[in-house]
Amino acid sequence: MSRLLKAVRKPGVIIKRVYHILFNLVGLMPIKKNLIIFESFLGKQYSDNPRAIYEYVRDHHPEYKLLWSIDKRYKQTFQELNIPTIDRFSVQWLFVMPRANYWVINSRMPYWIRKPKHTVYLQTWHGTPLKKLAGDMEEVHMPGTTTERYKESFYKEACNWDYLISPNPYSTTIFERAFKYDRSKILETGYPRNDFLINCNTEDYINKMKETLGIPKDKKVILYAPTWRDNEYYAIGKYKFTLNMDFDQLKRALGEEYVILLRLHYLIANKVDVSKYKDFVFDFSGHDDIRELYIISDLLITDYSSVFFDYLCLKRPIIFYTYDIDTYRDQLRGFYFDFENDAPGPLVQTTDQLIEAIEQASVTDAASSETLLRFHQKFCHLEKGVSTERVVKSVFLERATK
Repeated sequence: MSRLLKAVRKPGVIIKRVYHILFNLVGLMPIKKNLIIFESFLGKQYSDNPRAIYEYVRDHHPEYKLLWSIDKRYKQTFQELNIPTIDRFSVQWLFVMPRANYWVINSRMPYWIRKPKHTVYLQTWHGTPLKKLAGDMEEVHMPGTTTERYKESFYKEACNWDYLISPNPYSTTIFERAFKYDRSKILETGYPRNDFLINCNTEDYINKMKETLGIPKDKKVILYAPTWRDNEYYAIGKYKFTLNMDFDQLKRALGEEYVILLRLHYLIANKVDVSKYKDFVFDFSGHDDIRELYIISDLLITDYSSVFFDYLCLKRPIIFYTYDIDTYRDQLRGFYFDFENDAPGPLVQTTDQLIEAIEQASVTDAASSETLLRFHQKFCHLEKGVSTERVVKSVFLERATK
């Protein structure tokens, strides 16, 4: 059995079939009615919407038993926080996961795993889409798949979802079409993870968080959070990132006033060496929950990542460093709206332009920007600090009374 579970991590066709059969058989065993299993970004993080829901249920509904499905290579964070876990694809996981009453997950499960009929699968997803998703993508450039196979596996996975969280009406429309998902099962509640940004945006909390993370309180904080590129990879699910930003130039121009927090996407496998920029660049790519980095940052630099939609909740400046926009727009993904003309912040392509945009942001009140406020109203109007409560009530409490 242990040999089989080890093989699942690099499964062939036969292994997948055997595991699928075992998973289905275990799913016929008696259900664990109050068991909720959480997973964030393939078991790599204690973060995002699953974390917000977990903490709310833990604090308000002790009648539920809560477990996190994790990649055992990332166990340390969970151990330090005393979070109950189960190793993804372990023997124990095989006998527990199919019997759970609820799954709360923010990314796709392997397509060859099928949800038992008794399990309620809450798919929280992980962002308001800027770049095209699933069925809306014209071509898929990811390794190990084709455009047709990728879309088909996505649709099969979406059929397993009992509920899908949407942060706004814009996302609801896209999710319905791109995932071929039933609109009546979409919970348009705002994102649970963003309750933190609404409820903890205080000077005391920000200073406390800076102290915890070792960030100087006398400097302004820039968060740089780029996304991954579909066509730049080492292997399936392992993408590489090249830093097209001159930190030497940035330090010379901004080092007296600013520090930079670097947060690479969870799918990026390589590390960017910033050791020579000590006390100016802090690498937080391994930091689980980006919302803690949002709250202490005075300014966000990103590219095509959905992080900017969440950061909008804070009404702080956003700069888009889009050095490869022609390739990304025309070959890799494409966008859902006229990003270049309508983005809630400047698009820049060189370090010189980036410095100029940062200096301009320092003397401009972002909260009074007409474009930013328009975006905030469209994408963040449901973010009132109670999204988690809305989700828990809809998925767990109302079902329990039926």
